[in-house]
Parts: sequence; C-alpha cells; structure tokens
Amino acid sequence: MIGIAALWITLLLLGGGMALDRVLTDAVTRSFDDGLNYVLIAMIGSAEIGPDGEVRLIRPLADQRFLEPNSGIYFQISGPGFDEFRSRSLWDRALEVDASHTDMTARVFDSKQFPGEDLRVMERNVQLPGSKVTWKFTVAQARSSLDDQISALRSTLIKSFAMLALGLIAMAALQTFYGLRPLRSVRLEISRMRAGDKNRVTAPLPDEIMPMVEELNELLAHNERQAEEARRHAGNLAHALKTPLTVIMNAATAKANDLSDTVIREAATMRRQVDHHLARARAVGRRGSAHCRTDVWPSLQAVERAVGRLYPDVRIDIDGDKQAAVRVERQDLDEMLGNLVENAAKYGGGSVFVTVTKAGDMIEMLVEDDGTGIPTQDRLHIFDRGARLDSGKPGTGLGLAIVRDVAEIYDGEVALEESEDMGGLAVRLRLPTVA
Repeated sequence: MIGIAALWITLLLLGGGMALDRVLTDAVTRSFDDGLNYVLIAMIGSAEIGPDGEVRLIRPLADQRFLEPNSGIYFQISGPGFDEFRSRSLWDRALEVDASHTDMTARVFDSKQFPGEDLRVMERNVQLPGSKVTWKFTVAQARSSLDDQISALRSTLIKSFAMLALGLIAMAALQTFYGLRPLRSVRLEISRMRAGDKNRVTAPLPDEIMPMVEELNELLAHNERQAEEARRHAGNLAHALKTPLTVIMNAATAKANDLSDTVIREAATMRRQVDHHLARARAVGRRGSAHCRTDVWPSLQAVERAVGRLYPDVRIDIDGDKQAAVRVERQDLDEMLGNLVENAAKYGGGSVFVTVTKAGDMIEMLVEDDGTGIPTQDRLHIFDRGARLDSGKPGTGLGLAIVRDVAEIYDGEVALEESEDMGGLAVRLRLPTVA
C-alpha cells in the first residue's frame, strides 16, 4: 500500500511539476521578450532618416547599458547599401542579420553567435517615412539573466514538490500503519488463542474491524460446537457399544451354548448404533457449509422412484411447491425423506401422500399414509434409537431417530401427527428455507 501510494504520488507530482514548469518558464520567457519588444518599439519610435539617407536616433535609449561595451544588451539597425548603426555596447562586433526574414512582424529567437554568450534576439523589418529602404531593427540580450530566473524557478519547484512528495508519502505511510494496526491486534489475539491464553478475540477494536472480529468469534464458537458434538457422539457410540461387547465377552468366557446367536444379536445391535452415529457425524460435518442449498422437488422425486421400486404395490403421490429449496445438503435431505416415505410405504395401507409447502422461513414436508397410525402416548418414545412398534417387519428402528437428529442439526424439527385426510400417520418435517 505504501509503495503504490508512493509511486502514484510521485507520478502525479512529476506530471504536475513538469506542467507547472512549462507554464512558469513560458511566462518568464514572455516577460523577458516583452522587455526586448519594448526596447525595439522605442528604437523604431526614435528613428528617423538623416540628410544622407542613413537612419539615426533622435533621442538616446534610456538603458545606459547600451553605452557600456559588452554589457550584455545590444541593438543594431541595418539596411542594404548602408553601414550598420550599432550600439556602443557591441564595440567591434555586429549582430548577424537573417536575410530570409522579410515580413514586417517581429521575430524572436535564440542565438549562439557570440562565443561564451548565448543571446535572445528580436528583430523586425520597418519601412521608415522618407526612405525606400527596408530597415531591420535588431535587439539582443544575453540569456544569462533569463536562464538564472528559470534555474531559480526550477530549483524552487523541485524542492517544493520533493518536500510535498515526502510529506504525502509520510502521511500515506502513517495512515497505512495506523489503519492496519487493528489487524495486528487481531493477529496478536489469534496468537494468544493458539497459545491457549484465551478463546475469543476480546480486545477493543475500531468499528470497521468489529464485523470481521464478530464473524471470527462466531466461527470459533461454531468449531467448538462441532468439536463438542464430535466428542459427544464418540462418547455415546462408545457407551452404546460397551454393553453388547460385554454381553459377547461374558458369553464367550462362559462358553455358552447360544454363543453364536448371542454374537449375531449383539452385532446387529452394534451395527444399528454405528449406522445411527455415522449418519449424525456425516450431517454435522456437512453442516459446516453455510451456503448449502438443495431443491426439495428433485430429491423428493428421486425418493419416490427408489421407494416405488421397493414397494411396487404402494401408490406414492407428491404435490406442492416445486420451487422450494432448503439449507440442507442433498444427501441428508435424501436420507430424511427416504426414511419417512419408506416408513409410510412399509407401515401404511398402500397409499402415501407427500405435500411440500412454505411456512415463513421454513419449508414443511408433510408425509401422510393411510395406515393405522401411532397412538398419541407412543409418539414420544418412537424417536428413541431402536424403538419399533411393529417388530414383524424388517428394520432397525433407527429411521425416525436419524430423521430427528439430522433435522435438529440443520435447525429443523420433525413432529408426528394424525392425518386428517388419510386417517393414518402424518409426519411433518420442517427445514430452514434458503434466504
């Protein structure tokens, strides 16, 4: 930032300085030329033709330097066939005349005709009354005074603009260091968190930085919740596997006759527990994406086709908002809808109806069947892991428990009701919609 600011300031001041130098140099040069033009006009106004036809000045010029040899300011009047009328300051020298200049306008130019003395020359052709000769009036002055003025001007410009550039760069550097100082404070806070001295950024910071700090603290809290959930899942899984493993160990130690049956039964129990906790772990891991989005209708159609192949005699109808989208990963939505629709097909009377509607900032998916339903007193513990009301049909008893746990992970909910239209069970799944 400082380097870019310094480069930009330098380029701008360099361009501005060059433009200002040109304007001021032209102004000083024009002022110098105006002085020559004033002398030239005074010469023309004082000139007249003498009896012998030569030009002469009826009154001397006011500048006494014309009378001092090599004073640096000179004049000369020349015409064809006549000797040059020169100022005493020229002494034994003469100004070179440009024969190609034939018009009556004043012409100014630089000349190096005198060794070691650069001249600024102005000349003009004049037709004096009483003379048929075109006289060339020439005034010259050494450029040293003009060059000194330009040099002093440029020196002042360079020093002023250099000081201005240094001041602006210093201010840009100060602004950069001062403006980025809060970020260094955030870095130190993060370093303290990594060292274990604190778990949040708590230092007082400017309002411009606080939104970032708040997001960082929210991210830390989110990661802590995920880590705590992971630890809790691991503990729950270990606890759930401990009892079946103890039963198997006791049966094996006692060399029980029904050891094989015991192993199969307890292994099935462990498999249900592992499936349940793996489903929760997958949902927790995928929840980390704050921008996840899943369209409900394609997921529901895929579940309808899959369950329809498993239960070809069951009629499955879907209706509702085809544009609905939820803030849930597609795999988790498929798993929840799959469990609900499969349960309705398995335990219903042959008809399943799924309705998708939007309710505020939630999307509701109502899965109804025409079965016998679930008594009100059994609707609470049916969500427990392994709970089953009909043990005559295959299953693990984890479907509704997985739906509830995954829905809660995404800040959703699931509830059991009685279907008013079909008479069986109605499961209402509510998930956050996409903003």
